[in-house]
Amino acid sequence: MVRTDVIVLHYNEIALKLGHRSMFVARLVDNVREAVAGLGTARVHHASGRVVVELGNSDPALVLQRLSVVPGIANCLPLRRVGADLDALDAAVDEVLEEWRPRGSFAVAVRRADKRFPALSPEIGARVGARIVARTGARVDLTNPDSTVHVLVLFGEILLGFDRIDGCGGLPVSTAGRLLLLLSGGIDSPVAGLRMQRRGARIEAVHFHSVPYLSAASQDKARQLAAVIARGQQTVRLWMVPFGDAQAQIVAAVARPLRVVLYRRMMMRIASRLGYKCGAGALVTGESLGQVASQTLTNMTLIDSAATMPVLRPLVGMDKLEISRYADREGCYEISILPDQDCCTLFVPRHPATAADEERVLEAEARFDVAAMVKACREAADVETIHAAWPSVGLQRAAMV
Repeated sequence: MVRTDVIVLHYNEIALKLGHRSMFVARLVDNVREAVAGLGTARVHHASGRVVVELGNSDPALVLQRLSVVPGIANCLPLRRVGADLDALDAAVDEVLEEWRPRGSFAVAVRRADKRFPALSPEIGARVGARIVARTGARVDLTNPDSTVHVLVLFGEILLGFDRIDGCGGLPVSTAGRLLLLLSGGIDSPVAGLRMQRRGARIEAVHFHSVPYLSAASQDKARQLAAVIARGQQTVRLWMVPFGDAQAQIVAAVARPLRVVLYRRMMMRIASRLGYKCGAGALVTGESLGQVASQTLTNMTLIDSAATMPVLRPLVGMDKLEISRYADREGCYEISILPDQDCCTLFVPRHPATAADEERVLEAEARFDVAAMVKACREAADVETIHAAWPSVGLQRAAMV
């Protein structure tokens, strides 16, 4: 990577917030500070419609890795300080071209914040572009370039950059309240959590397991997936709920086809109680319409009626391929496909009902003490604080553009 002194962060959706923009920007600045804490950055501040990260003694690659998954950031632009006049800019371009070359065609984008600077933006762009062509022979394309060279003319200094990193966009975490995610060990639920995180929600999670009936593998996966979600907010509180005894009671009292719906209704009741406890405004699931037996419209409606707070399904209109691609891009797919034994594999009938009858479900639930089962599961739940885990190399989702 070309030497980097500062990283300029741009946002897009926040700019549309008009009267509330300052609140969103302040939250984004705070979140950025938390994301890069401990990496040696010198300063994070807001200036002229952008957030600026002064790198200090930090490693630019590590800082960019953290920033690329902070909700609210549209893109990150690594820049180097090159002095305050055009001669200094020429010298910096020559120096950078010793280690950097345009990928195919290129363009020069100039932002001239200092309107007193003697050269206009087109003149600066033409000067830098001609120098790059003379040194590399690269083709200029102002319409659809493969690479873009960025020049920012500020008051008293010029910044030069050659690579822009895509951010994840959206809104800053904690600007849209708190949500409780029903986190399984599968592909769908972590994606649901990430998508709602990027709408400004802070994500907490609950995982239902069947230890000691099954192994603890699903718990380990839930922790790993929570650590991926935590990258956007630094930590996630994860409730581990032992669900095997409740399943065993349902099996003893209910015919096979209805069991899955009753399992899910019980989970919704327990999750609702935990949601109130952690201050969540709604539950989040990874359900997609028609994907499995419990996710038909009839069954989802019946399952929702057991919850005592709203249930959000951000993936409801997505197919499995779309969800898997998103999971792969976000770094959770390889974790999700690891073999495990979650509670959904315990006591599951071969042919569950796809359109459960409400009257039969309520009649079945009347055979056992629902309130006592919910209370027992809630009181047996353990809560853990999961910290963000980062891959050792590479930017998992950042794209050079």
